[in-house]
Amino acid sequence: MANQSHKPELGLDAQAALAEGPLWDAKSQRLYWVDILGKTLHRFDPATGRDEAFVLGQYVGCAVTRKKGGLMLGLEHCFACWNDQTYKLQFLERLEAERHNNRFNDGKCDPNGRFWAGTMDFDAQPRKGSLYCLDPNHSVTKVLRNVSIPNGITWSQDGRTMFFIDSAYPIVWAFDYEPATSHLAGRRPVIRIPSREGVPDGMTIDAEGMLWVALWGGGCVTQWNPRNGKLLRKILLPVSLVSSCAFGGPQLKVLYITSARATLKPLDLRRQPLAGGLFRVEIGVPGTPAYEFDG
Repeated sequence: MANQSHKPELGLDAQAALAEGPLWDAKSQRLYWVDILGKTLHRFDPATGRDEAFVLGQYVGCAVTRKKGGLMLGLEHCFACWNDQTYKLQFLERLEAERHNNRFNDGKCDPNGRFWAGTMDFDAQPRKGSLYCLDPNHSVTKVLRNVSIPNGITWSQDGRTMFFIDSAYPIVWAFDYEPATSHLAGRRPVIRIPSREGVPDGMTIDAEGMLWVALWGGGCVTQWNPRNGKLLRKILLPVSLVSSCAFGGPQLKVLYITSARATLKPLDLRRQPLAGGLFRVEIGVPGTPAYEFDG
């Protein structure tokens, strides 16, 4: 039976509509996260409990740090640079101009400093999105087509395997990954999640190569062994719509977990007053540092 001993704590009663994309910035020891439907980027300082909200004016799916400072964002219709001193945005070329109802969703940087992010239909119509790779020179490559709900993405420690979730399927996929060229091959399922457990959403990886997957509708974050597909641990949350997770803290032993409240009915909200909150739980094994964009 999976270990359920870890007790999550509320880190921030954010009341977010759709909190997503937690990202630990080791330089500042703060956590970035986004409220997609709230069109805001957040910066949370665990030491003080202060959360800063930056209204961006359009949906924001994900954020990654840049080596030269600031962030790169996946916005409604394009990638963008965000200056963390002036709080101004610099938009890159618009993508998918023919798909007016699409927006960016989840994304992360790979070990070589490329920014990967996927698009989806706002109403989650199937196979309307794609997975893109933004190179440090700001050139964009469409890597996967016919994606429905692009979510968790992460890489093995040796950089030779990429793990990816399309939430339309109860599966964590693995690809053979070529670091020098970002070429993907050998797509295969490594974890199959029973439908009763919830829908796989955001994902991260720990220092031992185990995957941590947030289960939307399942009220939990789960740890899996991608080598044999076995469930190792389940961390239960007091909310049902668990969206993503990321390791943070000085030793990367704190798992930060985001959640949502947007689609909950009034009765559900009364039962889940902390829905949309940011949670934290101490984990014995450390995570891996977030990679930064190299452009």
